[in-house]
Parts: sequence; C-alpha cells; structure tokens
Amino acid sequence: MEVEKALLALVLISYIQPFMDGNKRTGRIVSNSIFMHYNNCPLSYRTVNSLDYKKAMLLFYEQNNLFHMKRIFMEQVAFAVKSYF
Repeated sequence: MEVEKALLALVLISYIQPFMDGNKRTGRIVSNSIFMHYNNCPLSYRTVNSLDYKKAMLLFYEQNNLFHMKRIFMEQVAFAVKSYF
C-alpha cells in the first residue's frame, strides 16, 4: 500500500503543479517521506537518465499513462534495496 501512495504522491504533486517551481522535487521528497514513514529506504533516482524521467512524466501528464513512470519508480525501489542492504 505504501508503494502505491508514494508513487501517486510523486506523479500527482508533479502533475497539479501547486508551486511556481520545484514541483517534481517536492513530489520526490513527499514520496520519500511516505516511504520512510513506513520504514522503507528512500529513493534517489541517481541512476535514472533525466531525459527518460522527463519523458515518463510527460506521458503521464498528457496521456494519463503511468506505465513508464511506474517502471522507473519500481527500478529505483529495487536499486535502493540493493544499495542500502
């Protein structure tokens, strides 16, 4: 359940654009805070190509297609578990 909450926080905060700047960063911070609340390790996205990340977000924004962002997110979950443990 916390994985779904964290993913939705990531994409929806970025989508609704509540701030003038930093919406994607804020989405990542809130997503990580949800993970950490449930005693999971945070995600860094340091292994993600920035262009791939932006394309995945654009597909979500414009086509309501969560597939690519979910793939990136789950790859980062696996990377975090491997890296931290």
